[in-house]
Amino acid sequence: MSVAIDTAPTTEQALLERIPTGLYIDGRWQDAEAGRTFAVIDPATGAPIAQVADATPEDGIRALDAAVAAQAAWAATAPRTRGEILRRAFDLVQERADEIAMLITLEMGKPLAEARGEAAYGGEFLRWFGEEAVRISGRFGLNPEGTGHMVVSQRPVGPCFFITPWNFPLAMATRKIAPALAAGCTVVVKPAELTPLTTLLFVSILEEAGVPAGVVNVVTTTRSADVSAPIIADPRLRKLSFTGSTPVGRKLIAQAAEGVLRVSMELGGNAPFVVFDDADLDKAVDGALLAKFRNIGQACTAANRFIVHEDVAEEFAARLADRVRAMRIGRGTDDGVQIGPLIDDRAVEKAASLVADAVARGATLHVGGAAVDGPGTFFEPTVLSGIAAGSEILSEEIFGPVLAIATFTDEDEAVRMANDTEYGLVSYVFTSDLARGHRMIDRIDTGMMGLNTGVVSNAAAPFGGVKQSGVGREGGLEGIHEFLSTKYTLIPA
Repeated sequence: MSVAIDTAPTTEQALLERIPTGLYIDGRWQDAEAGRTFAVIDPATGAPIAQVADATPEDGIRALDAAVAAQAAWAATAPRTRGEILRRAFDLVQERADEIAMLITLEMGKPLAEARGEAAYGGEFLRWFGEEAVRISGRFGLNPEGTGHMVVSQRPVGPCFFITPWNFPLAMATRKIAPALAAGCTVVVKPAELTPLTTLLFVSILEEAGVPAGVVNVVTTTRSADVSAPIIADPRLRKLSFTGSTPVGRKLIAQAAEGVLRVSMELGGNAPFVVFDDADLDKAVDGALLAKFRNIGQACTAANRFIVHEDVAEEFAARLADRVRAMRIGRGTDDGVQIGPLIDDRAVEKAASLVADAVARGATLHVGGAAVDGPGTFFEPTVLSGIAAGSEILSEEIFGPVLAIATFTDEDEAVRMANDTEYGLVSYVFTSDLARGHRMIDRIDTGMMGLNTGVVSNAAAPFGGVKQSGVGREGGLEGIHEFLSTKYTLIPA
């Protein structure tokens, strides 16, 4: 199977020509110190679409210098002012949602309809935390002994360093930057080298919205470890936030421990999608398609293990295969495309390897299962059933459009299978039994759950996991507290 790809039309070229491609440090766009650049590749074509500044470790420290210099003034800025800047940024993101979505699709590959969804979702963090900026509160009261008054206040943590992933290049930037700015923290952002353009466009929007020089700084680089290490080791840094794989997260936590930094880590997932025999199968199939194939399966919240009661597994697999068979594969900018390219060749090779291992262990391949001839890095949407215990696909995070079904016989077995992983980010459960649903909330070890729904993300909700899926929460009332430190003062009576 092959996918026909047209060359980028003039409108896309015009958009790319307007995107800044330098480092953004202390309110100025500038070249990397060594003058080096790197190519950003369209995964649908394999062709370069831009050349971006390739920062050195010295550039990273200059960005931190700017954030440190701006910290005191930004912390002293009135919460209402900070909130209004974020609200202006939200309005600008809405006004420019179409070009943001197009840029996301060009550098990351997801279908344009989903990229528009990300523009809307990512913008909501700006609106939400703009509103939360004026609601940072403390408390005051007499101590139990009656000898003094206790004042508990919240202060900004201080300069922050953010490392963001490639799969949601706008939403992962706004989800970190918005609460930090609302709390009064300055930031240095290092976007993923595969998708830096969306972050650069977003930072230009923040500049237009009135964010002062030095409050937000961006360094793009192909030498992530070299640039990040000296920033993390610098005693002026007070917080590190990372979204990405658990192995990388472990290394960053170890580095952060030297300076006893506050950390937020949104790491790997291995989400179970449990379907009981009393589930509404129409809703379960719709939920499965959303939970698995959104973002081409390249999401930490993607359902990874479909754990289906043996009495309904065959029908569930058949219905899914029919729907998946009809999916259109192609460049995300083309009308009607539902499955775009995976991010790179390694992602295609991983999906193919996991499918081959499952089939070799006896799984049934209903549809898909193979890479698509280039150009681009495409993999067919796939449905497998009869996954045997020990299959790699049950323990590895797939990060691709592969849906794998295993079966269970009773509730206890379903819970055991769902919890049989070192990860605990999100789970999905479909059942018509309300009491059982409440039991699953208590029994399945994840930080989030979708009960009879395949999508859980919302700016007003706390996003994060347990076990090796991470530390801390992003979004919701909890999100801003990740960027605040508590101070207690005693005033004698």
